[in-house]
Amino acid sequence: MKNLSAILSATILSALALITTPAHAADDTTAALSKVLAGEHRSAENKARDKYRHPIETLEFFEVKPDMTVVEIFPGGGWYTEVLAPFLKDKGTYYAAGNDPESHSKFSRQSAKSFQEKMASSDIYSKVNITVLEPPKHTTVAPAGSADRVLTFRNIHNWMKAGTADAVFAAMYKALKPGGILGVVEHRGDASVEQDPEAGSGYVNQDYAIALAEKAGFKFVASSEINANPKDTRNYKKGVWTLPPTLALKDKDKDVYLAIGESDRFTLKFVKQGE
Repeated sequence: MKNLSAILSATILSALALITTPAHAADDTTAALSKVLAGEHRSAENKARDKYRHPIETLEFFEVKPDMTVVEIFPGGGWYTEVLAPFLKDKGTYYAAGNDPESHSKFSRQSAKSFQEKMASSDIYSKVNITVLEPPKHTTVAPAGSADRVLTFRNIHNWMKAGTADAVFAAMYKALKPGGILGVVEHRGDASVEQDPEAGSGYVNQDYAIALAEKAGFKFVASSEINANPKDTRNYKKGVWTLPPTLALKDKDKDVYLAIGESDRFTLKFVKQGE
């Protein structure tokens, strides 16, 4: 009878562990991200954008954990790098796949230099792996099949303009493990308006983005309205850059655009199916 009681107790404890562990894991991730977001390494300007970019909710939707290998595609000025690098530093691996420091493009060279300088500015970034993505010459963002997650934020319109969208999606697909997740955030275009293949306004129709990913072999899993903004009308003289943080019209109607806030964005999750 004692053996039976012991077996029953062990079974109950195991069942409870299965039930509670995911919740605890989610709480731990939230706590870790909250600590990073409050860090002194982040500027007040970048912290002010949290209300538009929703980093905790977004990364949780993409199921990012601190022990994963994560690739960020074109980190730009490093807004998300400030979050991902310290979050992954102790247990995970972070790749930042960006511009070529030897590119023919002056903008690309300057962007790469600025990012490298930022990475050298603090020990927080000491484990960041910088790779180069500039098709067709450079397309290895991380070792093939090594990444648990590949993430990109507001970049598809740039690839469309450069004519490299297919090459970039292929590079992301190659880097992911089977079962790995691709997370995408982008300025959402008006679905009733035909997509400009060069995305001159900076906006990309959600269905168009899904089609680009599926063409590369990804399976669409889910979308989220985490980064939606119904105030965004998408019909601005300077495109999406009319809105903050760019405010391309300078001081003209600045208060109007500040009241709208940052762009309406879709948030999409894809998976690389088993091979």
